[in-house]
Amino acid sequence: MPLIGAVADDLTGATTTGVLLARSKARTAVFFNEEAAEKAEGLSELDAVLISSNSRPLPAAEAYEKVASATNALKRMGVQYFSKRIDTTLRGGVGVEVDAMLDQLGEDAVAVVVSAMPQSRRILVGGYSVIDGVALINTPVAQDVRTPVKENYIPRLLAEQTKRKVGLVTLDKVLAGEERIEEALRKQRENGCAMIVVDAITLEDVDAVARACIHLGWNVVAVDPGPFTSKLAYNRGQIGIEEPNLPPEAEEEGKTVLIAAGSATPVTKKQMEVLCEDPRHVRISVDPITLIEGGSGAMDEAARAAEQAAALLEGQEQPRVILFETALHGSLLDLDEEDEKRGYAKGMSANRINAGLGTIISRVLEKAGREKIAGLYTTGGDTMVNVCYQLGVECIEVMDYVIPQADIGRLVGSYDGLPVVGKGGLTGSDRTACDIVDRLFGEASR
Repeated sequence: MPLIGAVADDLTGATTTGVLLARSKARTAVFFNEEAAEKAEGLSELDAVLISSNSRPLPAAEAYEKVASATNALKRMGVQYFSKRIDTTLRGGVGVEVDAMLDQLGEDAVAVVVSAMPQSRRILVGGYSVIDGVALINTPVAQDVRTPVKENYIPRLLAEQTKRKVGLVTLDKVLAGEERIEEALRKQRENGCAMIVVDAITLEDVDAVARACIHLGWNVVAVDPGPFTSKLAYNRGQIGIEEPNLPPEAEEEGKTVLIAAGSATPVTKKQMEVLCEDPRHVRISVDPITLIEGGSGAMDEAARAAEQAAALLEGQEQPRVILFETALHGSLLDLDEEDEKRGYAKGMSANRINAGLGTIISRVLEKAGREKIAGLYTTGGDTMVNVCYQLGVECIEVMDYVIPQADIGRLVGSYDGLPVVGKGGLTGSDRTACDIVDRLFGEASR
């Protein structure tokens, strides 16, 4: 029976937290929704279950309902320790979603928000979020096409979204050690705060906060991108020391990595440009407007891209990589504007693009056969969801990461065991895509 349960607002977020647990010897599965989790076989063999509520871009009321429902599903599974996985850049309705979880877990439940992920250079100082040395609101996430973030002071960001009082434990208390952290947390609780933000700049800071929370004996809901959840589990004795789960270095001949690039960030664009400098790597551009329009035109465009890829896979010089992309060529679309032009509900244009990419990957696998594919690589949480949905996959058993927030697992169900990497659009260096492809070939050889 799983002891640890988390609700994430998107799939890549769920895998990021899940991988930290899996690297620490916890058998961990990530489910695309609560229905898939509750009907899954072998739940009793898992140590941790993570459910994606796919709620990040939703209106507050809808996001609340999805997170509340997923939390109750975890309760029915017997989960004892709960986490609300949040984006490292605080996108979405974090306060509302934390409210949804706390409301299901009793009046004594308190949310401790440790938004730092030091291994990805995401830290919190004085309540202010700093990403790779840059203030959050000065990073590309501030202009995210679906969920932009305009507030850098996290207690204020949360206070605008929650019905609960928000407190802050500053870095000076954290650096002073466990006892001072306990004292500061207790003081915030006595002042009526049920959501307490805590500064951290290193994993040692996160560990100290975790130990303080355990010593207090509170009913803590971890609100974090993964490290705080992992440190709580380690200090409770539920998991071991985190270490890599590496495959042998190998590259199987006659196999290809398929990439569905749904992210439009400058980071992703540069990574794919570097990847495609290798002549063995082929880019297939897909028209996003045609996918947005839908209907027979969208199906024809997906069929064209899939047939082009299938022909390459049958050719004498099979590509090492085939990259499908809609946003890395030409001018960047304003997807909200595309929705307004067509009278679509907010987010429908993005959904249609991602569904199109999922359809293409599915058709390529059907035409070429699994034996020609080393693995799948998706950028953007919505893209990964749509690819897996088209493949009939509802669960991923996570194993490791290539770099933090570029997580590797294996599909469960359809195409069982096929390696897959999901990476957030803002993560990594220029060569990260190359490193991910290399890792997928290693995983294919296990």
